[in-house]
Amino acid sequence: MLLKNISALIGENLDFISNIDVQIRDDKFQKINQNIQSKSKKDTIDCEGLLLIPGFINSHTHIADSIGKDITLNSTVNQKIHPMFGIKSKILKNTSNEYLSTFMKNTCRSMIQKGITTFVDFREGGLDGAILLKKAVDDLPIRTILLGRLDFHQSTSEIKKNSPFPKEKTLELPSLVKICDGIGISGANEHSTSVLQSYSKTKKLRAIHSSETIESVQKSKRITGKSETLRALSLKPDFLIHMTHASKKDLDATSKKTRGIIICPRANSSLSEGIPDIEKMQNAGCLLGLGTDNVMINSPDMFREMDYLWKVTMGIKKKRIDPKEILKMATVNAGKILKKEIGVIQTKKIADCIFLDKHALDLEPMHNPYASIVHRASQSTIKAVMIGGKIVHGKI
Repeated sequence: MLLKNISALIGENLDFISNIDVQIRDDKFQKINQNIQSKSKKDTIDCEGLLLIPGFINSHTHIADSIGKDITLNSTVNQKIHPMFGIKSKILKNTSNEYLSTFMKNTCRSMIQKGITTFVDFREGGLDGAILLKKAVDDLPIRTILLGRLDFHQSTSEIKKNSPFPKEKTLELPSLVKICDGIGISGANEHSTSVLQSYSKTKKLRAIHSSETIESVQKSKRITGKSETLRALSLKPDFLIHMTHASKKDLDATSKKTRGIIICPRANSSLSEGIPDIEKMQNAGCLLGLGTDNVMINSPDMFREMDYLWKVTMGIKKKRIDPKEILKMATVNAGKILKKEIGVIQTKKIADCIFLDKHALDLEPMHNPYASIVHRASQSTIKAVMIGGKIVHGKI
């Protein structure tokens, strides 16, 4: 496929280039240049009026709770989503796989229509939960990165004693890791250091929630005398989730020992838990990605996520932020954190991308493409979505 006369955000810096030609072969960007010639006019498309941007990477989701949208709206964080006793865990355990699967599929379809080409899911429920998600997305084109976990948590006394994995759980772990893309742990406050270290020996992606709430930070200090984040690093994670209430010491350690942090600003706000301090995180040297978190409490919409983060941060900090930096969190940065060939329009990278209509009512005239994407674009401005070199939604 040869895309002629298209505007595009090219490379890791998302450089805006107009009237460029982009050739896609198999599932990758083959050539990006001026005046590329094609032997076949059949596969050549005039894309004047379109803006090509990298497909969005929703770097943190829990789509299994899609069936519980806005339940217990006024409850506390723990009452809603605590992995051991929250209403979410009760919903997941008491809902049939058929219903869970139906609404997971719906969420995936919704994400595709919103330009999300990859999502990274923390899947509860052990091996059975992971298998259910794999079956639910099997016939959908969206790129899924599944981070599973054993159906296992520990009490405060077990954490204080540093109790290890029970033998039966140690035997279950290899089977889980085999079918998943990695491990996604609920948090350090539900696991002893011994268990976190056991998880750290797995060979695929590793991630963990950390310092999401003031209460979780205080609990770690109370029961172990240590920072929640420093304990989470016992997992040797590739990246951490949230870090909304992390200290400078926590962020400095995270910068040195991980590839980055995935922040979820709208989810944090919907739970009344504050806003991630992106300036503080970036000053510590942390690379940031963006996720929408639980569908139960937040819609899987990266346009809304970027818009919200950009404006709320500027409002709180009372200083300007380059919208390109926000867009990178949803694309380029996420690809780097995940160590995947996605999130960027560049030769030899996977052709996951969004075609935006530059003449859409909400976008024209487009004086600053980065600002336009971050706070004006929406599902209605998308002409088409491509995953792996194939149009999976809309048309061009």
